[in-house]
Amino acid sequence: MRTIFFFDGFNVYHSLNIYSKINGKRKKSYNKYKWLNLYRLAQLFIRKDDILADVYYFTAYATWLPDSMKRHRVLVKALQYAGVKVVLGVFKDKDKFCPLCKRPYRTKEEKQTDVNIALYLFREAFLDRYDKAFLVTVDSDLVPAIELVKKTFPEKEIILLTPIGRNSFALKQVCDFRMKIKEKHLITSQFPDTISLSDGAKLQRPSEWNQ
Repeated sequence: MRTIFFFDGFNVYHSLNIYSKINGKRKKSYNKYKWLNLYRLAQLFIRKDDILADVYYFTAYATWLPDSMKRHRVLVKALQYAGVKVVLGVFKDKDKFCPLCKRPYRTKEEKQTDVNIALYLFREAFLDRYDKAFLVTVDSDLVPAIELVKKTFPEKEIILLTPIGRNSFALKQVCDFRMKIKEKHLITSQFPDTISLSDGAKLQRPSEWNQ
């Protein structure tokens, strides 16, 4: 079956950026797995007779955090080299109100990613480019898009693949199946520490992701 993966970049990133207590000490659990080859990860979840038609990665650059953005750009280049198609959204300012201090404040909010995923999910179904789609996210805003695809193209399968440590009851209700990313999948899907590109350039695993 022709299969396409749709990765919600920030859902995956935040699942690897969580903290947990080990032996009473607070430490990052999965930070060392951020150098993640999503194309390889997708291959772990398809059957031998499936065809991996495409892997999409939806994300946005945190332009106000230069160090973080630099690491993100390196990862994007590595993903593109591996054959992943990157779809960029943006961050925009958003005004919020703090109920504790009774003051307004401004924060950043990622925009367009859920809309882009919904559009690509429907477009690729309309173009008949997949028989089976894997959605790697826990964003319940995608429920209407999934329902529309299922109603319009009932022969298409949509599988929910949840990032490690995450869950979404709402998405489980509208998808055909649900699978989980586990630590063993992250271990198997790491890029080599140094990637040599065809033009002679090299991409190096960010040192911040070594542990």
